[in-house]
Amino acid sequence: MFRFAIPQAFLLLLLLVPLFYFSLRKRKRERSIAYSSLDVIRAAGLEASVWKRHATLALRALVLILIVLGMARPQTGRSESTVKSEGIDIVLLLDASSSMQAQDFKPRNRLHVAKRVITDFVSKRSADRIGLVVFAAQAITQCPLTLDYAILTDLVDRVDFGMLEDGTAIGVALATACNRLKDSEAKSRIVVLLTDGRNNVGLISPMTAAEVAKSLVIKVYTIGVGTSGPVPVPVDDPLFGRRLVPMEMKLDETTLQQIAQLTEGEYFRATDTEELAKIYDKIDELEKTAVETKSFVSYTDRFSLFIAPALVLLLAQVLLSELWLRETP
Repeated sequence: MFRFAIPQAFLLLLLLVPLFYFSLRKRKRERSIAYSSLDVIRAAGLEASVWKRHATLALRALVLILIVLGMARPQTGRSESTVKSEGIDIVLLLDASSSMQAQDFKPRNRLHVAKRVITDFVSKRSADRIGLVVFAAQAITQCPLTLDYAILTDLVDRVDFGMLEDGTAIGVALATACNRLKDSEAKSRIVVLLTDGRNNVGLISPMTAAEVAKSLVIKVYTIGVGTSGPVPVPVDDPLFGRRLVPMEMKLDETTLQQIAQLTEGEYFRATDTEELAKIYDKIDELEKTAVETKSFVSYTDRFSLFIAPALVLLLAQVLLSELWLRETP
């Protein structure tokens, strides 16, 4: 970044131009000598004094311009900023049980859509640590709390059916998320739980895990996904191969609502891709990180870049005026 600290100095150029012009006119009149013939001048080889005067004038003008530029205090600056962030730690809980294969969400199934929406949610964050816990009959930490969103989204993409034994351990999953957040010093600690079923396995009940979350001041947003009634689910038939079979899904909305209420979170229901995307957008708006940025510029004076050449040119002009640029009256 470049600037002039005293740009008013350029007004001197406007004043110097007429003064410089009239001083030259006066000097020319004072030094004028009448010759009866120019033959003597030509014989002495002094006929080029006109260009010498022009060269001298140009040098003096350049010196004045450089001096004025130096007086304007040219400066170069380096922009710096400090960011003060009160980050949020977020653990995303993703159900990867077989029921998430239901194809009532376009373009493929519930898990595919959930992964895509989670990736979009992560891309909108900037200063928050985010982790991922995947669960079925067990729960595993697919990604610990991190600011490396590239690695996180890659691990989200790798989530697939068959990673874990089938089942829905909501309580175990929530307890795992709480364990990841219990030592966090973030201003706010959040869990976003997405499931399409009900707790049917695990030694920890969902409400017990919710009590733990409450004691740790962890807010839990719960999301129930899936349409009501029978939904098409792919089944591998030994006779007819893979085919879609209508199945009734049992979403425990009551428990999800109780978890959210107990931890001062909120419960959402998504029956299609668009609704699910809007839910994560709403959570993104509800849980914004406060980021304070202070910017400042450190300037360094560079007047010597102009004053030094001006002094050199001034000295050169004095020396040349006594030698090659000596003018003929």
